[in-house]
Amino acid sequence: MRRAASKKTGQSNSTAVNSSPADLVRSASSKASSKETERIDNLFYSYANESSGLIDPEGIEALCADMEVDHTDVRILMLAWKMRAEKQGYFTLDEWRKGLKALRADTISKLKKALPDLEKEVKRPSNFTEFYSYAFRYCLTEEKQKSIDVESICMLLTIVLGSQFPAQVNSFVEYLKTQNDYKVINMDQWMGFFRFCNEISFPGLSDYNADLAWPLILDNFVEWVREKQK
Repeated sequence: MRRAASKKTGQSNSTAVNSSPADLVRSASSKASSKETERIDNLFYSYANESSGLIDPEGIEALCADMEVDHTDVRILMLAWKMRAEKQGYFTLDEWRKGLKALRADTISKLKKALPDLEKEVKRPSNFTEFYSYAFRYCLTEEKQKSIDVESICMLLTIVLGSQFPAQVNSFVEYLKTQNDYKVINMDQWMGFFRFCNEISFPGLSDYNADLAWPLILDNFVEWVREKQK
């Protein structure tokens, strides 16, 4: 029995001695990653609802208060995009982990400091179209819902696109609030307006061609703008 024990001890020592620097680095990295995940999880549970196991709207408001960011700030929507959050006003543990690991944030202080870089990341042309599309899908709160009421769209446009295209957004929001033909906006119309902002000179509108494949609502909007300019 003693020989067996001695043999095991020898194997253990041999393993320790024969560990390569790469093995030691991997082991240390794994431990650090595990600790980071633990801190991220603990932060999640400090905001999560105990019964649902989710961060709900109340938890998000508390999170915003701790980060000193208004809950209507576009950066909160950007944070949801980074997490790939599926349900408006709720974060799951997996979504939280995904987002915070990507941002390398395991404390509120680090998360707050990560917001400016997150904003820059989202505003890259390669990412912004995806974010703009995500913002619409994120606001589809009912199963099989495909459109959003005009009042909510006006607020969402202002939050998501208002800083980049203020003249176009302000004018379109004014149009939406005064017209009576549309009660809801669908994804095709939402994305069409983004294309409009990027491709059409405003307020001149000289390059707008109604014969091209624009959603009808934009034809009506352009006609409304031109009538106002007369």
